[in-house]
Amino acid sequence: MAVARGHGIRHADGCTCCEAPASSLQLNRRTLLAGGVSTAALACSPVAMAFAQGTLRDDVTTTTGQGPIKPHRIDVHHHFSPPQWIAEVRGRQLLQQANANWTPARSIEDMDKGGVAAAAISITNPGLWFGDKEITRRIARECNEFGAKLVQQYPTRFGLFAALPLPDVDATLKEIAYAFDVLKADGAHFMTSYGDTWLGDAAYAPVMDELNRRKAVVHVHPTAANCCKNLVPDVSPGIMEYGTDTTRAILGVLFSGTAVRCPDIRFIWSHAGGTAPFLAGRIDRSSRNAKDRERRLPNGAMHEMKKFYYDTAGAANAGAMASLLKLVTSANILFGTDFPPGGTSLEVAKALSALGLGFTEADMRAIDRDNAVRLLPRLAAS
Repeated sequence: MAVARGHGIRHADGCTCCEAPASSLQLNRRTLLAGGVSTAALACSPVAMAFAQGTLRDDVTTTTGQGPIKPHRIDVHHHFSPPQWIAEVRGRQLLQQANANWTPARSIEDMDKGGVAAAAISITNPGLWFGDKEITRRIARECNEFGAKLVQQYPTRFGLFAALPLPDVDATLKEIAYAFDVLKADGAHFMTSYGDTWLGDAAYAPVMDELNRRKAVVHVHPTAANCCKNLVPDVSPGIMEYGTDTTRAILGVLFSGTAVRCPDIRFIWSHAGGTAPFLAGRIDRSSRNAKDRERRLPNGAMHEMKKFYYDTAGAANAGAMASLLKLVTSANILFGTDFPPGGTSLEVAKALSALGLGFTEADMRAIDRDNAVRLLPRLAAS
């Protein structure tokens, strides 16, 4: 599959159903079938049904009790669930039902209610890696092609953070080239860990070097590593482990020297950086005595952590944001919702506005939109 002129897509089977300009592109049953979705999957998939029935609209008019909300926010933490991905992950641990029930129409409806002009979409738990490299390669490609079709139909409403098939480094390098050069993805997307390895692992250096060469935006989403699932009976890993695994990934990127070696990667860490802001002082003190410090962290960990970006998904509360604001200013905070399981965009927006942490109007404009536009300039038109 390759992108044709007019921002359309030409399928490998010769189908030209997606070669029209973005303004007239229609995602339909034939398009989905060209992407490898079976008729049975189409019949059962709410995503495919939304397309086939024509219920996905870009002109949804939704009001709150106070009238329509002008769309201006950019949600950098917004999930989508291609039918091919759902077929592979259904029944697996960490899949939430809200993600299994996702449709494009639900995304647009929620965005309109919460004043969200555009959302950068990404895959969420349970991710792509289940121990089989071939399956992971296939799912990553299918997810990215599905996401690209959605972006091409609604170019001012969606951006794409490309799913990448780590821990397969060779396949990941190939998918980066395809996602960025052919599909025109807006950024890359990783999970915090893959089995028993975390971002920053030496094996992943070629991937990070390539993303640095491209000056890529990299969004990182937490998961629960093999080591640490179900440690406390009847307690979901998402309650504590997601924040902890985010901190492990940040430590991996810092102490491996990746952050210093790859200064042009713009990292966005989910959920306000997990527990890293709370532990920033301890992390920084430890970095002063780190192995090979002069090469890996010559200015200490805090210096690098202040360069990162952090989204508000799951963190629109006084405790998380107060801790984050001790590390960075509003210039490094991005609006994020974790939709659909993380709540609505309207709920997140209201929670942020009610924090009482001294945000000015300029601070809120930066968090809601301006910071994201700096990272994702294509969405400035949204």
